[in-house]
Amino acid sequence: MTAVLSIRDLTVEIPTRHAVLRPVDGVSYDIAAGEILGVVGESGAGKSMAGNAVIGLLTRPAHIAGGEIYLKGERIDHLEGEAMRRLRGKEIGMVFQDPLTSLNPLLRIGDQLTETMLAHLDISESEAKKRAIAALEEVGIPAAAERVDSYPHEFSGGMRQRVVIALALCAEPSLIIADEPTTALDVSVQAQIIALLRKLCRERGTAVMLITHDMGVIAEAADRVAVMYAGRLAELGPVREVITSPDHPYTDGLMGSTPLASKGLDRLRQIPGSMPRLENIPPGCAFAPRCPYVQEKCRVDPGPKRDGGRAACWFPLPDEVEATA
Repeated sequence: MTAVLSIRDLTVEIPTRHAVLRPVDGVSYDIAAGEILGVVGESGAGKSMAGNAVIGLLTRPAHIAGGEIYLKGERIDHLEGEAMRRLRGKEIGMVFQDPLTSLNPLLRIGDQLTETMLAHLDISESEAKKRAIAALEEVGIPAAAERVDSYPHEFSGGMRQRVVIALALCAEPSLIIADEPTTALDVSVQAQIIALLRKLCRERGTAVMLITHDMGVIAEAADRVAVMYAGRLAELGPVREVITSPDHPYTDGLMGSTPLASKGLDRLRQIPGSMPRLENIPPGCAFAPRCPYVQEKCRVDPGPKRDGGRAACWFPLPDEVEATA
């Protein structure tokens, strides 16, 4: 079966006066219909930049310098202008961290939903209004027939995020890119939004790229997880396997530094140091300066491609832990 989204060796570059920066460096993964792929990593790891590359929202001078992006088997990384705008909304829906940046404060919720549907679907205005109400009901907005004429500021943060999800799905896209969709919400509302996203995507068969720094969100929502570090893909695999038995030392450190994997310890583990700035990424494996299992080979070679394993690491865990510790 053809993947809904297929990213192949994607590289994004930002030329500066002193160097060419690579916030995304040779990243590859697929997302199938009805699957949620969690993309996780520290701030600056390149996860949002990869999502922006897919939807054509890179801000110049950032640009795609290499690789290919396919949506339902059709290449889209070369699309620009009106061609990409037609794709956004119709084939790719977007859910961002702050719903107020996704909603026009001067337009009623219903008008924003119907405008999107009329732009991408061959339906009448009356049918679009009916679908707008149905979409709000589907995402759990109470009294949707009355609230459809409300403005964004008349909703709570959690309800606004539900409206944004309805807006992302109303044109029946095949892919949703959700960039930190729960960060601005409290814990109980986060759980509701995650459950809603999972339910809708399962029912509709929509593929989802869920971008987050929160491993708790990944554990609850995703089927597979892609762990990024300094623009590169460190590990990719089924969520449960990656969480319970990480192969890459960075994934192991990331898990140990979260309550999710603390296993009752008094203190969380800490990864020493910090992720390198884009202009100072070391030769070899970018994680080598922080890795407790580093060997000389790691300092000179970036590591193997993931073709032969789950992690891009010369000495994956746990088999070599004792040998390299």
